[in-house]
Amino acid sequence: MTHPLVAAICNQKGGVGKTTETFHLARAAARAGRRTLVIDADPQGNLTTVLSAEPLPEDSVGLADVLSARSREGISDVTVPTVWEGVDLVPTVGSTLELVRDELVTAGAGREGRLRSAIETVGERYDLVLIDCPPSLDQLTINALAASEVVVVVSESKLLSAEGIAKLTRTVETVREHYAPTLRIAGVVINKHEDRTIGGREWFEQIASALPMIEPAVPKRAAIADSLEAATGLDQWPSRRSEELVVIYDQHLATIEGVKP
Repeated sequence: MTHPLVAAICNQKGGVGKTTETFHLARAAARAGRRTLVIDADPQGNLTTVLSAEPLPEDSVGLADVLSARSREGISDVTVPTVWEGVDLVPTVGSTLELVRDELVTAGAGREGRLRSAIETVGERYDLVLIDCPPSLDQLTINALAASEVVVVVSESKLLSAEGIAKLTRTVETVREHYAPTLRIAGVVINKHEDRTIGGREWFEQIASALPMIEPAVPKRAAIADSLEAATGLDQWPSRRSEELVVIYDQHLATIEGVKP
């Protein structure tokens, strides 16, 4: 039985570009011919909005049903097609994932492994699983980390973004110790990087001194967010500078896949 590489895209700070990184990594994987499953583990459901092939009604089944002890749905029951061939999505719509997050807080033994067990049932179908984590270190993120082999930390080269990395690193170490002994940090993606500013360079260097970097850093470019909102790959985006951005995410994917033993 084949086993996909499972990667959690995370940082407990919001607004650093986790969903954007997941979206463009999924496109890079599709272009590379990888059979990819994307899991939207953020209750906001922003990735579902842009990636789902069709708009989903509020009462659609999704990740919440997979994680809840009150539901019988598995991942194969809730997966939907995306805007790209070869990429499937476990969606999040409405407010049900927030309720299940609260359910997990009071759940008993084994709660941390629910997502891992669910992924194992469909593992042979995919080469890669990308999990877009919420901006918190709650039970949803713990489930994502416990299900993963690699962690991709998304940050900005700014003070508040950098300060959260130490806490996330401690959480990863705890999950590795108790639930996922093979879990490792693939590195940090620096998003919206401004290399020409003194602050940007200094915070980049500080983060790089603590953790490996997934390079190149992602520059501050309107096309990155604009193509996401349009549910379009950068390789399909009508901009002369999009080609250099495509290469960045291709290199990120190669680095992440290279971490797998």
